[in-house]
Order: sequence, then C-alpha cells, then structure tokens
Amino acid sequence: MKEKLLITAALPYANGPLHFGHMAGCYLPADCYARFNRLCQKEVLFICGSDEYGIAITLSAELAHRSPKEHVDYYHALNINLFARLGISFDHYSRTSWEGHIPVVQQFFLDLYQNGYIEERDSEQLYSSKEKRFLADRYVVGTCPKCFYEEARGDECPNCGGNFEATDLIHPRSKLTNSPLTLRSSRHWYLLFDRFQERLQEWIKKKRWKANVMHFVENYIQDLKPRAITRDSDWGVPLPFAGAEKKVFYVWFDAPIGYISATKEWAEKIGKPDEWKKYWLDSTTNLVQFIGKDNIPFHAIFFPAMIMGQNVSYKLVDELPANEFYNLEGKQFSKSSNWFIDVDDFLHTFHLDQLRYTLAANAPENQDSEFTWQDFFMRCNVELVGKFGNFAHRVLTFIQQNAAGKTPHCFALEEEDKVFLETTSHLMQEAKQNFEKFQLRKVAQIFIEIASLGNQYFDQQKPWKLLKNGDMRSRLQTILYLCMESLKSLAIVSYPLIPTTAEKLWYFLGFSTPIIKTGWEEGKKKRLQEGTLLPYPERLFPKIEPNQIEKEKKKLLDMTKQDLSLEPFKEEVDFSAIEALDLRIAEVIKAEKIEEKTKLLKLEIDLGIEKRTIVSGIAKFYSPEALIGKKVVVIANLKPKKIRGIESQGMLLVATNGKLIKLPECESMPAGSVIS
Repeated sequence: MKEKLLITAALPYANGPLHFGHMAGCYLPADCYARFNRLCQKEVLFICGSDEYGIAITLSAELAHRSPKEHVDYYHALNINLFARLGISFDHYSRTSWEGHIPVVQQFFLDLYQNGYIEERDSEQLYSSKEKRFLADRYVVGTCPKCFYEEARGDECPNCGGNFEATDLIHPRSKLTNSPLTLRSSRHWYLLFDRFQERLQEWIKKKRWKANVMHFVENYIQDLKPRAITRDSDWGVPLPFAGAEKKVFYVWFDAPIGYISATKEWAEKIGKPDEWKKYWLDSTTNLVQFIGKDNIPFHAIFFPAMIMGQNVSYKLVDELPANEFYNLEGKQFSKSSNWFIDVDDFLHTFHLDQLRYTLAANAPENQDSEFTWQDFFMRCNVELVGKFGNFAHRVLTFIQQNAAGKTPHCFALEEEDKVFLETTSHLMQEAKQNFEKFQLRKVAQIFIEIASLGNQYFDQQKPWKLLKNGDMRSRLQTILYLCMESLKSLAIVSYPLIPTTAEKLWYFLGFSTPIIKTGWEEGKKKRLQEGTLLPYPERLFPKIEPNQIEKEKKKLLDMTKQDLSLEPFKEEVDFSAIEALDLRIAEVIKAEKIEEKTKLLKLEIDLGIEKRTIVSGIAKFYSPEALIGKKVVVIANLKPKKIRGIESQGMLLVATNGKLIKLPECESMPAGSVIS
C-alpha cells in the first residue's frame, strides 16, 4: 500500500502580490517536497488556496475604491498566474470565499460551542457614529499611550514600536474619515484555548519538529488565554444562528479550516465527493504543513486545539517545517518601500529554474537568509553553468562528435569506475534523506557535489586522449557511459528543485518516459539503452553577464529614490474629454529597440480585435525581452503619429514620478479589455 501524504502550503492572503520571500519561505519548499514524494511513487495530495477574509482586505478594498469581492478576485487571479509561472504544482488551489467553505467553518464553530469550548462575552469596542459601525484596529489611528505619537496605528506605534489594543489609544479616530470614535458595548464569542493547554502539551511532547518551532510553541502554550473569534463586519463567514447578525469569524479562525474545505472542493471536482475523507479522516495519512514562522501559533497551537474540540476525528498535523524570513539585499521585502523584485520582469529576463535553484540553495530553514544579486550571479554562473551545465554539455557533445551520437556501451569496470558509481549512489541516497528532512539547502549542495564529481571523473579519465588509441575504444565507451549514468543521477536528484531543466536533461539522455512517471528508485536502477540515438543537446543554462546584474542592482536602488517634488495637477477638463478616450488592455507580442542610443522601443501589440504597432520611450526601464507577453494599457483611439519614420498607432500609459517609469499591473485581464 502506498504511503499517503497530504501536503498543504499556507494560504496566501489575497491582499497583494507574492514576492520571493513568500516563495523561499513556504511555497518552493512545499513544491519540492511534493515533487520529491511523487517521484518516490507515494500518494500525494498538494493543497492550497487564497485566504480571502479579514480586516486588512476590507480596508485595502475601501482605499482602492472597490468591493472586498472585487479586491480578492483580482489578487486570487494574480497569484494563481504567478504560482503557475513559478512551477508550483498544486493538485488543487482553492479560495476561502467559495460557497463550500462556509458550512465547514460553521460546523467547526458549532462543535466547539456544543462541547463547551466557546462562551459569549460583552466587551467595549471602538464605534464610529459617522460611519455607523464598529471599527477594527486597522481602521483606527490615534495618540500612542506610551510615547504620545499622534499617528499611532490601532495595534502598534510606528514611532516607539509599542503594542497595545486599539481601545488603549488616546483620542482614537477613523483612519478613513478622521472622525472621532467612542466606546460602545458589543457581544462576541471567545474560544477558551486555556482548556486545551494540557492536551496540547502532551501532544507537542511527541513531536520532533525543528528547534525554532518547538521553542516557540513550548513557550506560547504556557500562557494560553481565551481569544475572540468573532468581529463586527459583513465580510467573512457569518455565525450560524439568529441574534448574531453582522458578526463574522476572525480570519485566523476560518483560514486554516480552508485546508479541509479546499480538499472537499478538490474531491467534488474529481467527481468523488467523499474522497477528502481518505486524507482528513484517516490516521495513516501523513499531514505536512509548510508555513512561514509568523504562522507558527495558528498551525501548531490554534488549529490543533480547534480540531481537538471537534466531534469528528480530523487529522492533526504530523510535520510542520516552518521556515524563517527571507530578505532582499539585507532588508525585508516591501512593496510600499519599493524594495522588491518584480517577478514578471525577472522571469522575462532569467530562467525560472535559475530562480528556483537559488531560492532552494539559500532557503531560510533555520535562520533568516536573503536574496542578493551577487549570490544569484554566482549560483547561476559558477554552479548551474560552470559545474552542472558544463558537465552535461561536455559529455553529451563529446558523444555526438566522437561516439556517433549514440548511448555508448558499458564494458568491464575498473576499480576507479566502481568508486565513482558508489560515491554517486551514496550522494543520491544522502540527497533523498535530506529531501525527507526538508533540508533543501543540503540537497542543493549535494546536487552540485555530484556534478563536481562527474567533472572530476571526466577530467581524470581524459577521454579526448583515448580517441587517439584504437585499442582503448571499449574503455572510452565505458567512461562515456558512466558519465551518462552520473547525468541520469543529476536529473533525478534535481527534478524536485529544477523540474523543467531536469526533464530536458532526461530527454537528452535518450529517455522518452518522463522522470515523474519513471520514479526515483526505478530511474536509479534503469539502465541506459546502449546504442540509442540521442537528440543533439542544448546548453541547459545561459551564462549571465556582469552588466545584467549591475543593471538589476541599479534598478532596485533607483526604485527607492523617490522624487518628492511631484508635478502639480493639470488644468481641469470636462468629463466628456475622459469619455472620449478608449483605454484598452493589450498584450505585447514583439518588442525591439529603435536605434541603439535612443530610449524608444517599437512594440507590436495584440488588442484582441487587431494587432498594432506602438512606439514608446521606455527603453531605459524595460528591455525588449522583458516586455514580451506582458499586458499593458494603451490609448487605442489616438490618431496615428510617425515617430522616427514608424507609424505609432496608439500610446502606452505608464506611471512615473519624474525619475522612474513603471507599467501598471493588469496581467489577469485579457487583451482587448476596456478600462473605464
């Protein structure tokens, strides 16, 4: 019977685009683990979805002048697209706003309520008479009770770093309307976590999680207190009984239940509505939940306690490989501070597997780590090109040029050959053990160690010299065969990390069945078919030039240099002037520079209805390659104008502060969509 794994990755909050930090901390490790276990022929279900409720979403939606549903729809689509482009292989990606999530959350609450783990309490909350509603902390500003800074937030002071309740603020007011707030009594429901303290402590004792996780959990459990699970709002999962109108569950309560509802949705979509039980109601399932360290209390304490209070025996988490934070050039990723890397731009310039490998090799497993452009340059050129790519290319091109392009024959092995094979096999086993222990950094090291070993063997055997001696033909064939065996090992070990490149190498070795269908153990044992005509190999990775890295560093620094002397507003125009503009989404299908020293690009765009040519002065900020496939906003009904002898049939719209230029984000919209 196959081992059964249910793998989850933390539900990303549908309130902004994901960045490298999210990928390195949670989603790439989860994906590599899922791919590895599929390769080991285990029964794997990899589940995730968008976390779509909560105060942060309603606040952001209001500030963006759209409804919460419009807001989450936008980011849900954006993140689905991003996960696909990053090769994250979810079996199902759900969302907590789907209708099937509500009854699951409500039943969780009812079981806890009926079993005596929830009680009602009246508490004083901040109320806005002007807005006629209670306001959560993110909607509140006021004077800090500790340092008297007048622009403190409802949960924290940015001046002194103090933490407090919104009700502790002096002169609290609404963040949206600036109107004063008063205290008013409101009824809420509290989950009595302190009643689970002993059960949680006994359960945690049996775990062998990472030291950073265990230390956090053991300390946190010591001071468990009742915690409010409801708030006043109309955006969220409603309470399931009369008298609780305008009350919804806090996002931290409903979000982890989303793993279960997402699995139910998956079961429905495959036409087997009860299939979810095979994972969540079976004690033999191995449940592995990948999270960042900021999610530890919710997955290691709150959600397990919620499950312990159920009438149904849901599966409790077995492994919780929480990672630390992943930074950018020494600082936290921050969209608001312009300290981030645009993933779209990155993937138009560099190979996806270059990113996946770099993030894995630097994964923040036991302490915070960071992405730096210099490290990326070294990983790509020294390791992926210089060691792995170089070994593959020199062996496979040598076979093409000197062995008729066919898989060589393997004759009698000498002692050094046996040592080479045994060492490679040992390293493969070590890589397997580290995959099982969630140690991606170590796996990446072993992968490069196997490549270095292969290069060393090739250099020591000097096959180019054996070509001159006809009596050594069988020896030459054996050496080349063993080098291909080493490349086969590299393809298997690297598949969870860099799947696209691993499959390409596998194909170059003459295999027609994909690695994932062959499997780790079978692939390891599978003999290369001697005499097979091999496809001509391509280089697995391009070399990155130093000027590319310098350009990226400059782009990052330039993004933080904000010009505060913004242009004044232009004169007022009639509304009819705006109505006359036909603003459309277009997809860039071709791009090229117009003369080397100009800032002009010639773009061929697809407007859905027709294709056009547009000339735009953005060459300083965007390379032609980075624009291919990108969605842009254009004025479609502008009269054509000749620029440098080229008829420009429209105008590209960009955002600028005088120094920087940025294309608006509209990747989730189809070409031809109207902007109104």
